[in-house]
Amino acid sequence: MAEGAVLTAQTPAVEGKTRAGGTALAARLEALELPAGGFAAAARRDAAERLQAMGLPGARDEYWRYTDPAPFNAARPEPLAVPGREANLFDDIDRLKLVFVDGRFDAEASDDLTAEGLQIESMAQVGAGHWAETLYGVLEAEGQTPVKRPFAVLNTLVARDGLMIRVTGKVSRPVHLLYRRADAAADVVVHHVIRLEPGAELTLLETGGIGARSNTVLEVDVAEGARFHHIASKRADDARIGIGHVFARVGEGALFKSFALAVNGRVMRNEGVIHIAGNDAVAHIAAAVLGDGNEGSFHHDDTVFITHAAERCESRQVYKKVLKNGAHGIFQGKILVKPGAQKTDGYQISQGLLLDEGSQFLAKPELEIYADDVKCSHGSTTGALDETALFYLRSRGVPKEQAIVLLVLSFLADALDEIENDDLRGAILGRLDDWLTSRAAG
Repeated sequence: MAEGAVLTAQTPAVEGKTRAGGTALAARLEALELPAGGFAAAARRDAAERLQAMGLPGARDEYWRYTDPAPFNAARPEPLAVPGREANLFDDIDRLKLVFVDGRFDAEASDDLTAEGLQIESMAQVGAGHWAETLYGVLEAEGQTPVKRPFAVLNTLVARDGLMIRVTGKVSRPVHLLYRRADAAADVVVHHVIRLEPGAELTLLETGGIGARSNTVLEVDVAEGARFHHIASKRADDARIGIGHVFARVGEGALFKSFALAVNGRVMRNEGVIHIAGNDAVAHIAAAVLGDGNEGSFHHDDTVFITHAAERCESRQVYKKVLKNGAHGIFQGKILVKPGAQKTDGYQISQGLLLDEGSQFLAKPELEIYADDVKCSHGSTTGALDETALFYLRSRGVPKEQAIVLLVLSFLADALDEIENDDLRGAILGRLDDWLTSRAAG
């Protein structure tokens, strides 16, 4: 396929598909143009072939059985009113701020990209022969087995912007990706690639309203002894549709931690694919989700796949969802322990707290183990507030609304504990407290 060629429904690999995913793919590709040249040309050609072979998912696909992919398959998103500028979650944190508007990097609104231990370039600045050429689309492609993730392939194919970040030392300030929206119909596709060299350390923050519909990919290669912390809180107080992907490769003795805060939104899906490749590595992924159906339809899906391919490694999946007024929460999580990955310690917990009878939490936990000296466990629970605890707090003079807030925050505590930085955890806790307090009586 020639670089810069328009992909249409008449493309041979698409023509003749009868399944819903093929029809949807033809519609999505009809007006899309493959970005020409540059460091990612080969990866994009490979993505085009892979995507046309697999098509987009249909409602009967196993990993989409709980979430209708139609909003992501649609050719265009519905326009969404642009919100006014709000105070950001991390405004009081000393950080390196990098701004995106409608999915394009805004250098004028961003801080100076030069920082000790960091090499940062936007995709538009990167040419052939760049270090990112060996990573762009690579972890995404590896993450397609055994589960196909076609929207990540679509992202690799069509993304026109993102940041290529190489970390060579211990970075003292967090790097903050701040997303803003100016176009009511912004259909945003962003692809970031991060490489942490041996012994390096980085904290990455992501916040803001990214688009009426968004498709993001974050590929993170954590080399030997490196440490990566990721906290995402993308604005979802409106009827936004979004799918996010995190692909990570964790080297020997390295640490990877990712935490996501989700507050409302229409249809949200987050996919985490983590490959633990080196001995004595640690990988944790967690989320705190709050959904209120009174503010519009709420559906939030977390799908996680962690592969243990080395010895003496630890993984944690901690997902807590608080749902009310008909909100829906989904968790699909798997731990795969490959042959030879002895002394694996894998833990997975997913819990839903339903604040009314109309809300729903669905969970599909899985373990697949091919080593005999491991410690792996998973658990999933769904329930209402503890009436005994609520009565106890009220009997001690705590108003009902405040008692509910305290119990919900206690429920979310395990997920919040995955944030190591006290200041960042405090900022997240404050946002949760505000949200819960404003809706406790509803």
